[in-house]
Amino acid sequence: MNEQQKISIRFFDDREVRALWDEQNSKWWFSVLDIVAVLTNQNDYTKTRNYWKYLKAKLKRENSQLVSATTQLKLLAPDGKKRMSDMLDYNGIITLGKSFPGTKANRFIEWFTFSDESIDGKSKTKAYALFESSFINSIEVGTTKGLQQIHAYLFGGLYDFAGQIRKKNISKGGFRFAVSKFLGATLKQIEEMPENTFDEIVEKYIEMNIAHPFMEGNGRTTRIWLDLILKKRLKYCIDWSKISKADYMNAMVKSSANSNILKKLLKNALTNQIDNQEMFMKGIDYSYYYEES
Repeated sequence: MNEQQKISIRFFDDREVRALWDEQNSKWWFSVLDIVAVLTNQNDYTKTRNYWKYLKAKLKRENSQLVSATTQLKLLAPDGKKRMSDMLDYNGIITLGKSFPGTKANRFIEWFTFSDESIDGKSKTKAYALFESSFINSIEVGTTKGLQQIHAYLFGGLYDFAGQIRKKNISKGGFRFAVSKFLGATLKQIEEMPENTFDEIVEKYIEMNIAHPFMEGNGRTTRIWLDLILKKRLKYCIDWSKISKADYMNAMVKSSANSNILKKLLKNALTNQIDNQEMFMKGIDYSYYYEES
């Protein structure tokens, strides 16, 4: 993985937990030493490093997969230089947390899986606010610009690429999204797709999902984009609470080859409560839940 810029996304008990974004694998890597410092309530970098060295050796003797799951990336050390440091992904951090005894570890895991101080937490708060903002009425419906407006609103100040079309290729679960080199032309074609009927709107939504224009936050942004199209064209929106995470993910995975599963799923969840705040908030809850690991 290429060296990435440090991005601070969370604070636990006023301690910084650093993470680096892995563009190739579309996931975050978290600093093990930052987590160990939090869980041991340790301010001394050397003592924290020695503790992790001891724990790592212990886990290795126990044949824990956690050790093999670590990767090394450059992070800023106390001496001001960037040095290679052990990193774990989301699942690895949960496993690491469970290896520590006590209520603090439990509280940390609860916080880590969802926190209002995380990017998701802050973005979700912004998404809630969107319903009551005048901005929602100025968003272009069914266009790339409209999608960028939503993304910039949700992730502005959280990602440095908020609202910006990606310039790098990404893939997820073995599926490669639209090639970045041709993304501009692809988005123009999607923008020109008709949106007069339910089937046409869902087809347009599927194509935008395949395009995946942003480095992160595509699903949450595009679901709002879809609801705004349905609201304007058909006076309907989706009651996302009627769609389970498993069913939605399965339908989306299959949608590039067979759109009928997704169309049926979404059609069964249509509601005319387009101006209902509770419906909107519930939709945001489910939308963010879909993205949880």
